[in-house]
Order: sequence, then C-alpha cells, then structure tokens
Amino acid sequence: MARANLEDIDENRSIWIMDKPAYEPCAPLAADTSADVVIVGGGFTGASTAYHLAKRFPERRIVLLEARQLANGASGRNGGLMLNWINGVHSPTPEHARRIFDVTRSGIDLIENIIREHALPVRYSRGGCLELYTKPERSDAAQLEIERFNAAGIPLQFLQGKALEARLGATGVAGAVFDPTAGRLDGVDYLRALRGVLLSLGVAIHENTLVRSIEEGASVRVMTDGGEVTAKALVLATNAYTRNLGYFRSFLFPVHSHVVATRPLSPEERAAVGWGNAAGFSDDLDRVAYGSLTENGEIVFGGGSNGAYSYRYGGRTSYQAKDDKGFQAIERRLGDYFPGARGMPIAHRWSGPVALTLSRVCAMGVRGEHRNVYYAFGYSGHGISLANLAGKVLCDIYSDDDVRWRDLPFYQPRLHPMPPEPFRTIGYHFYTRVTGRSPRKQH
Repeated sequence: MARANLEDIDENRSIWIMDKPAYEPCAPLAADTSADVVIVGGGFTGASTAYHLAKRFPERRIVLLEARQLANGASGRNGGLMLNWINGVHSPTPEHARRIFDVTRSGIDLIENIIREHALPVRYSRGGCLELYTKPERSDAAQLEIERFNAAGIPLQFLQGKALEARLGATGVAGAVFDPTAGRLDGVDYLRALRGVLLSLGVAIHENTLVRSIEEGASVRVMTDGGEVTAKALVLATNAYTRNLGYFRSFLFPVHSHVVATRPLSPEERAAVGWGNAAGFSDDLDRVAYGSLTENGEIVFGGGSNGAYSYRYGGRTSYQAKDDKGFQAIERRLGDYFPGARGMPIAHRWSGPVALTLSRVCAMGVRGEHRNVYYAFGYSGHGISLANLAGKVLCDIYSDDDVRWRDLPFYQPRLHPMPPEPFRTIGYHFYTRVTGRSPRKQH
C-alpha cells in the first residue's frame, strides 16, 4: 500500500493564478464510488488523459481526483512555454530528430486543436520561441545542425544580428534558433476551461480531494478522507508529487524551480527592455534560463543559475516562496540578459516543483502485477507540450493501441536509480556548487 506524504502540498501562487476571477472548485469526494479508470492529479497529464479516454470510451466511468484545485502543481506554476523536443534526448541523425520534433509538435497541436474545437477562452500564442546560444562555438555548431535539420524537413531558423534582435534583443547572445511552431500558454486558463469540457463528457471531477493511500490489485483502491474509489485502472498523473504516493521514489527527483514576473509593461517599456515579437525563449546553459511574455505584457523569467533551483531533503515538494537568494539570483540574471529591465518592479515571485529523472528523459507507461497502473512524469521543463501529449499516449497504452509510440525514448524507458538519502541531498548540493551544473546521467 502506498501512502501520501500530506505536508508536501503548498500554497504559493503564480502569476497565472493571481490574475484570474474567483474560482468555484468541483465538490470533494464525499462517498465511496467505483470507476473504470481513476486518475490522480488535476494538471495537464490528468486532464489530458481524462479527455482522451472520455472521447474514446464514452461509456466508461472516469473519476479524476485533485488534492487542491486543477493546475495547482507545475501546470499552473510554470514559465508558460510550449516547447518542442524531449529533454535528455540527443538525436543521432536528422531523421531521428524529425521524428522527435514531429511527435512533440503534435503535443502542441493537440492543445491548440482542443482550444479551437471547443472554443475555449484561453490565452495562448504560437508566435514562436527562441533557443539562445551564449558562446560563438555553440552558435556555429547550432547553425550547422539547423542546416541538416532543414534538409530533413524540420522548420527551424537560425538567427543572428538584426534578425535576432527583432525577435529578442537579449545581450550576451551569439546566435539563436527560432522555432515558429512553439509558443506560450496560460495553463490555468486552459485547465479551468477544459474542466467544463470534461464534465460535459461525463468525467467525474473531485477537487480538494487528497489521496491518502493506494492499494493495488486486479481492482485498485484509492483512499481519501471523503471515501474511496475502486477502479479497474489507475492513472498516476502527479508528476513531481508521484513520490508522495510511494511510487518511483528512487527514480524521480523533484526540484523547485523559482520564477519571477514583472508588472505589465507598456509597448514602449518592452521595446526599451529589448523584447521583440517572440513568445518566449530558453538558453543553452545547464541551469536553463527561460522567459515568456504574457498576454498582459508581463515578462515571466526563471532559471539561469544554481540559485534558481532548490532541492529539499527527502524530495519534499512543499516550498514557501519568499524573497530569498534564489529570487535575487533570478532577478540578476534577468538584468544580465535585459539591462533595460534592471530596476523594474518585480510583481510576482513563486516556485513550482519540476520532476526530473536522472537522464532527464520523461517516462510514460504502465506497471504493476496486473498491468493496470499507468504513469507519466519527468518532463524536465517541457511539461506543457509533453504532459498534454502524455494523455494521448496513456490512452493509447490503455487501449492496446500504442504501436505508434513504442520507438520513442519516453515509452516505458529504463529508469536510472538515484542514491538514497542523505547521500542524494549531499551529492546534489556538492555537485551543483562545485560544477554549477545539475547531476545527470546521459541517456
């Protein structure tokens, strides 16, 4: 039996939550019930899985349980970037790269298609994102790689000089790759709007319903304070919180990613900062810096140094966002890229747990003696596209219709274990302090 770690749910709130009207959550689970599929987790993975299962199997009962409210986790506390590629995967050939690119782009396309099909009031952009290269030799290598990718049909563009400045006038950048198919998404907008679609499809959603324990078997029992759900299949859609339920404790590494956002900037202020017409960007450093521009004109920014990330002993996922050295480090890095932003008020500071595997490759699959426990986690910063794609992948695995995914690195990968505590915490802090990098094993 797996038991939840109750103190690991926190309250810090992101810009995506703060600008929303009052929200009335679905009622908590208040009695025992049964289902064909019970989904634990109300973020992108859980909502996407519920959507695809309900569309394919309208006659089956699907129950979704969320400990707080939809988008409470990383789905509502991220940097807003819809990105292609799979972190940790290095393609040996342009053809393999094309396969990865097409699959991840299909995750972004899924989001946009759902928004359009159901006319959802969601703020998003497919205005394209940049990957910045901070050293000339990396920039030159990227330019050669893009030429090979273009020959394989991958629609990326290499930018330098004025063409780059028109997209993003960041300093200290030698060149950049522009992906016109990437973009930005307000995940709270999306999940709150999608909730109505799920309810119309017959999905039973219970928010403020903390799962206390799970008992596997031919039927799975999921226990909460208000009652238990007995189901033929279970979906673990809890990403960084999966360890709190007793699963994948040796393979999943929850790291807190700290993020800041400015107040809304006028077009003149954005021009002075150097933000052109890109939806967002990330860079080529190990401690990735990234940013996006919201519909309201706020610059969202995170990463860029060891200080932007934290690991808590035992993999605890609770974190109280406050004005500490981590946020100060992020604000300094923001000023390094955009000197015009120095001195601009920071209106929001928050943290969100990012789920990492040691190889950084995410995992999607099924496990258990009865092969009825489905899971997806470890998106390593690409969660908007990959977690929404995961719902379709898990639906296909559940349906025995998953041949199309079996050649991909996230399909039931071999996971590499991490050392137990206290060696995990000691090793993480020692390694990051000495190298300025995050420990990882090459895929």
